[in-house]
Amino acid sequence: MLAKFRPLMAAAPATKAAPAVAFSTAAERDGYAQYNHTDACQHLRWTARESYEYMYARPWSRVVDFYAELVRTGAGAAGLAELFRKDEKDHTRDTNGEEPLTSSGKQMSVKSSKARGGRWERANFKIVLSYHGGSFDGWQKQPDLNTVQGLVEKHLGQFVDERKAKQLQERSLPIEGCATVAGRTDKGVTALQQVCSFYTWRKDVQPGDIKDTINEAAPDKIKSLVVSEVSREFHPNFSAKWRRYLYIFPLDGDATSISEDEQSSTILENPELKAPQSFDVAKVDKIIRQLEGKMLSYKIFARDTQASRSDGPATECFMYHSRAAVTKLYSADENCKEGTTVMCVELVANRFLRKMVRVLVATTIREAAAGADEDALLNLMDATCRRATAPPAPAEGLCLVDVGYEDFDEQRCFIVD
Repeated sequence: MLAKFRPLMAAAPATKAAPAVAFSTAAERDGYAQYNHTDACQHLRWTARESYEYMYARPWSRVVDFYAELVRTGAGAAGLAELFRKDEKDHTRDTNGEEPLTSSGKQMSVKSSKARGGRWERANFKIVLSYHGGSFDGWQKQPDLNTVQGLVEKHLGQFVDERKAKQLQERSLPIEGCATVAGRTDKGVTALQQVCSFYTWRKDVQPGDIKDTINEAAPDKIKSLVVSEVSREFHPNFSAKWRRYLYIFPLDGDATSISEDEQSSTILENPELKAPQSFDVAKVDKIIRQLEGKMLSYKIFARDTQASRSDGPATECFMYHSRAAVTKLYSADENCKEGTTVMCVELVANRFLRKMVRVLVATTIREAAAGADEDALLNLMDATCRRATAPPAPAEGLCLVDVGYEDFDEQRCFIVD
């Protein structure tokens, strides 16, 4: 068993103190590129540096190993369903591997496309991928970097039709396919059921051929779970109705059993810092729940976005589901029999901005530690400077769980009331 869920919503376990940050005076601490918050918690918030060091002091290797095992076994979202003791039937595929990975994947079949002629005669394939974020430099293809897109397109080159192959050769370009993805992931971010598509004019290409080719590309690092031929109208990004992310945050290095009766988190104090060094997971859950069911502009939580996308609908996202809970990760390591206590944050939205999930998680933890009100994130929406939020949490904890092409159903979520 990869992991075992324990309902610990009421309290967070004790966490190890982050490395001490030396400040000679309180004024030096307050003057460290700090956004000027004006609420009652302004002196309790971590600075950007304190938040960064607290986040990166966690035992991330255990989360990385957990994700790597899910990819290696091809468990997909079913591995996380086991973590939360959910029914795996809603997150797995048929044993023959030919059916879509989730029920939402049955959205488009090959029907009228071929009858329309012209470009509609191209064969369009939907590919569901699982890959380990720590093994790649993100999804997007970049020169001299080991990216998921670069690897996938390289191996799809053998399925390119003759006309396109000739065009590429005339331009002295490598013969590669073109993979369109539902959403790009950053370096270090794992995906369990990423969706991309590939089209070709060739009539002899079978879904099984594509699946086998991708699985041979980098064993244990990337796995093609399901490949199916779909309508030419299908687009992995524009056809998607929602995306689901899960962030796993290690709470301690030496996990101990926490009973449901413990209603308050242990406060670890550092005499050199005014700010607290722990947070209540129940508080995190209350804060992040305030985003549910709202269409909001998340520009303050985005990073590296173009200036043209800083205002208006381009930054607006509708959050279907946002919850946090505590569970435990278990591994085959005999030295970790008690497991690692972790906080899981599950977010489902119609779209996400770049680094939005990681900034949301880090900022929510910061606000919970400072004892901010439950509407803390909503209040930050009106901020004019991104320094009002915390630096992005480490990419190692983030996972793209799946992409949905049917209406959102909250009962398929892992963390529910």
